[in-house]
Order: sequence, then C-alpha cells, then structure tokens
Amino acid sequence: MTATPGPLFVTHSGTFHLDDAFAYVVLRLAHGLGQTGVDHKLVRTRDKATIIQADTVWDVGAVYDAAAGRFDHHQRGAPVREGGTPLSAAGLVWRHHGEAAVAALLGSSGADVALVAQVAAEIDRDVVRRIDEIDHGENHPEDTLGLSSVVEDCNLRWNTPATGDQAAEDAAFLRASEVVEGFLRRRMEAVHARLAAMSVVLEAHRGSADPRIMEIDRKMPWQDPVFEYGLPVLYAVYPVATGNWMVDAMPPERGSYAQRLPLPEAWAGLLDAALVEASGIPDAVFVHRERFVGAARSRAGALAMARRAMEIGSATLPRQEGA
Repeated sequence: MTATPGPLFVTHSGTFHLDDAFAYVVLRLAHGLGQTGVDHKLVRTRDKATIIQADTVWDVGAVYDAAAGRFDHHQRGAPVREGGTPLSAAGLVWRHHGEAAVAALLGSSGADVALVAQVAAEIDRDVVRRIDEIDHGENHPEDTLGLSSVVEDCNLRWNTPATGDQAAEDAAFLRASEVVEGFLRRRMEAVHARLAAMSVVLEAHRGSADPRIMEIDRKMPWQDPVFEYGLPVLYAVYPVATGNWMVDAMPPERGSYAQRLPLPEAWAGLLDAALVEASGIPDAVFVHRERFVGAARSRAGALAMARRAMEIGSATLPRQEGA
C-alpha cells in the first residue's frame, strides 16, 4: 500500500466539538492542504505512539509547543488570553496559523499584509474567542442555530449501529469540518470585503456635496466607516442592479434598528404613484413602512428624496457645518 504523502495530522478520537473541527480547518487552509488521504493524513486517536509520530497534534497530547506542532490546552500551565480566558485548540491554532489561513483563502499578496492581519484579528475577536469561551464553559453555547450546536449535531448518536465504529466517527468529523470550513470561508470573505470598503467609503464621503448624504457607486458595507470616523451621514445613496437608486437611512449606533433620521412618516409603506404624490419626487419608487430605506429610479430622484427628507425632519436635526 502506498503511504499517504504529506504531513500526519492527529487529534483525539471520540466525541468532537467545534474547537477541534475548527482547528483542523485552519491547519488545512494555512498549509494549503485538501482532502485527507490525498495530500495529508488525519488520524483521530489517543494512542501515544501515534501522537509522538505526528507532524501536528491538537486537542490531545497534553503539550503546547507551537514550534513542534503541538496545540493541546488541557494540561496545567496551558496559555490563556489577555484577561485570563483559557485558549481552546482553536485559539491556539489560530494564534499561530490564523493569518496564514486568511492569506491562503483570500489569495492576498504581500501588499495586503496589513489587511490580512486586520481580518485575522477580527475573526479572532468575534469567532475564535467565542469558541474558546464555550469550550472552557465560560460562555453558554449558542442556540440550535449556532455553529457550536451544528457541529455537536454531527456526532454519531448513541443509539446508532455505527457507534464505536472509528471509520464512521472519522467520517462524521469530516462532515462537521466541511460545515465549519464553509462558515469560516464566508466569514473571512465578508470581513475582508467590509474592511476593504473602508477607504472607498471615506473617499466617497469626501466627494459628496452634502456631508449628510453620502453617494457611493454601488452597494457595499458603508455603515462601519461612518461609525468608525464619526461621520455626520444621515443617508447613503447608491445604484443597484434593478436600475433603481437606493436611499438608506443611517442607524444611530451599531446593531440598532432605529435611524438617525427616518424617512418621512407620510411616505411610509407607499409605492409608485402614491409615493410620487406624497413626496413630490417624480420618479420615487417606494419607501419601506419602517422608513429605513427607499428608492427612486434615478440618482437625481434618490438625492431629491434624501434632501426632502432632511427638510421635513429639519426641526430634529443638529446644525451641520458646511451643509
């Protein structure tokens, strides 16, 4: 039998959790590896002799030594995050291989090193830290729609005939890893896109005639730069594939469903002719009944909607310099 080329990866057998499945995905991405048995070998075991022979071991072995490719967190003296949160296998692997995984996935060049580091740091803060907390019981797992629960559900059931079958357990682990990889790829891409939009949005704001109405040339994540730099934006105006131009209202804070200045109440829930009559904008198309978004058929119409909305709501607006 021909031996499998590439490195030998080892993690523990039996029930798996999000941290060991996540660590496996990160290691494969960082090393540019694909399917086990093709360009590397994955063994799930607690056998000490096999663990010693492995190139990389995580979540088992009672050793943390990144230079030696050992990433366990169960032993005394295992590292913790700043603030004292213990790291899981996911946290340890991400600490040393997270940026490489991001760069490999995004195909980033040397010129993008800073952006890769930003993406990796945000994934660590919002995703990996959460995995660490759940794995160590410092935070409650998500509900049934959360990634941790989805991975747990991939384990073999106690009453299935396959219980105790190593091959079946390994196959279940690989299925869970596919779920995690899909999540991680999409999250990396989303974070990268949002961070990459930062400079575009700032430039667009500098070029806007009114600092309260930001014109951008396409739909993109525009709210974070507004919060980050304290811009006085009330509405963003941009074209979409339908040919319409959108008027998005800015929320007062991250995560809020309110708006700094909602579109006028008299426009709420109106379409086409009814909205044209109520607004006086000849090509107005619609305004959502919750007043956070509207549309017109042209750039001029969308800008007119934003300006008219500010006129109607002017009594509640702070005075803007240069407006």
